[in-house]
Amino acid sequence: MTSSFTPAPSAASAKITGAALIARALHQLGVRVIFGLVGIPVVQIAEEAIALGIRFIAFRNEQAASYAATAYGYLTGRPGVCLVVGGPGVLHAMAGVGNSSANVFPLLLIAGSSETHLVTRGAFQELDAISLLTPHTKTALRPGRDAIPRSISDAFRTAYYGRPGTSFVDLPADVIQGLKEETPSLKALPAAPRAGADPERIAEVAELLRAAKAPLVVVGKGAAYARGEQTIRQLIDQTKIPFLPTPMGKGVLPDSHSSNAASARSAALKSADVVLVLGARLNWVLHFGDDPKWNKDAKFIQVDISPEEMGKNGGNADLGIVGDLNIVVSQLCITLQGWTYDTDSSPYIQTLLASKQKNEVNAARLAKTNKTPMRYHRTFDIIKKTLHRLSPPEDGNIVYISEGANTMDISRSVFPVEEPRLRLDAGTNATMGVGLAYAIAAHSAYNLPNPEGLSRSSARKKIVCLEGDSAFGFSMPEVETMARYSMDVLIFVMNNGGIYHGDCDDADEWLKLQEKSREGHAGLRSTSLGYQVGYEKMAEMCGGKGFLVHTPEELERATEEGFKANVPVVVNVIIESGAGSKLEFAWQKSAKKEGE
Repeated sequence: MTSSFTPAPSAASAKITGAALIARALHQLGVRVIFGLVGIPVVQIAEEAIALGIRFIAFRNEQAASYAATAYGYLTGRPGVCLVVGGPGVLHAMAGVGNSSANVFPLLLIAGSSETHLVTRGAFQELDAISLLTPHTKTALRPGRDAIPRSISDAFRTAYYGRPGTSFVDLPADVIQGLKEETPSLKALPAAPRAGADPERIAEVAELLRAAKAPLVVVGKGAAYARGEQTIRQLIDQTKIPFLPTPMGKGVLPDSHSSNAASARSAALKSADVVLVLGARLNWVLHFGDDPKWNKDAKFIQVDISPEEMGKNGGNADLGIVGDLNIVVSQLCITLQGWTYDTDSSPYIQTLLASKQKNEVNAARLAKTNKTPMRYHRTFDIIKKTLHRLSPPEDGNIVYISEGANTMDISRSVFPVEEPRLRLDAGTNATMGVGLAYAIAAHSAYNLPNPEGLSRSSARKKIVCLEGDSAFGFSMPEVETMARYSMDVLIFVMNNGGIYHGDCDDADEWLKLQEKSREGHAGLRSTSLGYQVGYEKMAEMCGGKGFLVHTPEELERATEEGFKANVPVVVNVIIESGAGSKLEFAWQKSAKKEGE
């Protein structure tokens, strides 16, 4: 099959293709990486971009490509770009649009569409994508030939400035393939304008913190996106207020920091009376700010770029601060100068320390439980100790990606993170299928030449995926994408044979259940997956390495060899099925309120 790509005219030519104009606009905006899956007519845009030095990462599915673009936006602080075909390509990429909106990640989605003169005639892959995506994006544009550069720039800026989100640009085939007069160069966009807070509100909040008996600072992934690590570190070091990171807020302050209350999370939530929320929302991740998880009398001070978040759920609108996180926290540091929370005589601190000690003893006990098949805690403990021997956490050279209900929930507290933006998970929507896409995004952000991902350490980073077997199944083909682009991602699949839990730990018993299902009787449950599926072969068939692991010794060896490998590695870890256990996501467990 011959390519339909036609190179752009020479500099001496009076006209240029729409594809070349689009690629040039992206290049002038500073775009270095595009994620996507191409076909006619958008392949011309991808080829023009490659000719300008932009890297194009071609995926096996638009869903994964769109997820990767959102994560790249989070890691770099500028919109990730995703390029797809029209019609079904847009439908698949809508997963990334939802992910961008839910997690507040900046995304520029560009799609081709049918020729303008064929609209409403049933053209090839015809879809009214503007009507479909307008309710779900910050802006949705279909520019004509004369407006290409300006529309691309406007869409990029809209996704970037204010509350991050998705911009969508729909490009008809005749706009992409047609010729157009040369246009002036675009100017690179400066960083988004930043706003501080009303000094009177800052003074009021500072007084509340001074008067608090049990203050707490919640650090969310929005703080990591805002590059708030230095100002927040100054606030915590200066005031000695305990802090609690959300799952993706880990690393904004080191997990090893003495004021970290993560090991006493439940006690911190139940005891805190004044809560400063930095870059986090009072949604299900923080139990909506409601009792009984939280102290019913707690006052919540929300700091957010978005006014709509003020007073949401358990928040106090009259205490909310709308503004740039770094500026607001700097204002608080100045106003709180000379004051330090008295940790020595605080019953609250004693409660946190007692809870922390109890929880850490329990975690250590679970990690030592030596059983075959292995359980989650033992598995993660072996992986952690091996990785720490190869790359100490204080070096900040491992990025952890985690998805799968039990895998994500348990591993969150096992693997310490000392630097920001080194841990990604299923996020606000608890979206399964993001893991391998996020790994590709992280590799692109940190390991490509002239990386855009901001990190204290300039050393190359190892990307480590901790995947439930169900979650891994959503995007297994992207292992081939990793292999194609020489991405040495290390993937652990926690194989218990089911969603949440498997059906059994015995092959013969599983086959009997399968036979019952085949005969139309109650056999395999709706949560069942295949018994000890050979996921490691996914890497082997693509030129990577695969390991099938049953024992601690095999796991330690596979972890070390996988870490040192320069190809994608899948370690298929057979763990206890958990058959008979209650199906639940531990994070969502909540006690009933009094009277319910």
